[in-house]
Amino acid sequence: MSAQRWSEPDPWGTKRALKGKRQLSMLRVVTLEEAEAAEKAGIEMVSVPPALLGPAFREAAPTVFAVPGLEYGDFITAEEYLRAAFQAMRAGGDAVYCAASLGIIRRLRDEGIPVCSHVGLIPSKATWTGGFKAVGKTAESALSIWMAVQALEEAGAFAAEIEVVPSEVAAIISAKTSLFMISMGAGAGCDAQYLFADDVLGQTRGHVPRHAKTYRNFAAEYDRLQQERIAAFREFRHDVESGAYPADRHNVGVPADELARFNTMING
Repeated sequence: MSAQRWSEPDPWGTKRALKGKRQLSMLRVVTLEEAEAAEKAGIEMVSVPPALLGPAFREAAPTVFAVPGLEYGDFITAEEYLRAAFQAMRAGGDAVYCAASLGIIRRLRDEGIPVCSHVGLIPSKATWTGGFKAVGKTAESALSIWMAVQALEEAGAFAAEIEVVPSEVAAIISAKTSLFMISMGAGAGCDAQYLFADDVLGQTRGHVPRHAKTYRNFAAEYDRLQQERIAAFREFRHDVESGAYPADRHNVGVPADELARFNTMING
């Protein structure tokens, strides 16, 4: 299945053709259950850890556009990125996420691997933009994002995540670039909206980003299940201590004559 998907002449073209026409939805999913839920909910795109890909992933999510992340720092050389990218594509990926240098993005492009990169707040490079805060709030800062987008276009990327950038700035940039722009906290003027499944499901503990929207409270359900887990374990321990477990129904029986013969064998 993965080879057939990859052999399409322009596997991301259907997404790019929607640029400026309607917003697509994108989620970060990390389990097969989340991937299956995204597929059944009609989510168009997912970001995934490369290890999640494979036949089981495509059985769970056969049509969703999957972008495995080649996380910055996990790979160093262009050859390492290429090897990981080829593996991800063979395993069922449709493109790869890569926030490495323009030279590495060009190498991936030259080998026919579609690349989604990153502008604005790039968590792995936040030192260069003043930490984990919005980027593009001054004309100079906004211009630097636009220049980064232009550089990614030249390098051959097909898409870019734009993170925590003023919505007006992101909308202007998205309208002027051929890149498919994926908004994470950058407003509705881009081509797709991207959230983490953890935030959508209310699984995030501690700080929740401003741009996140929570639709369920899985954390409370997990807390309830943990209390049930503790209670069940405690009851088991008490049953062991009192002799209530194991009961006769939990044991394997043996015919009386066979038990007598066994006793004779070992006791003489």
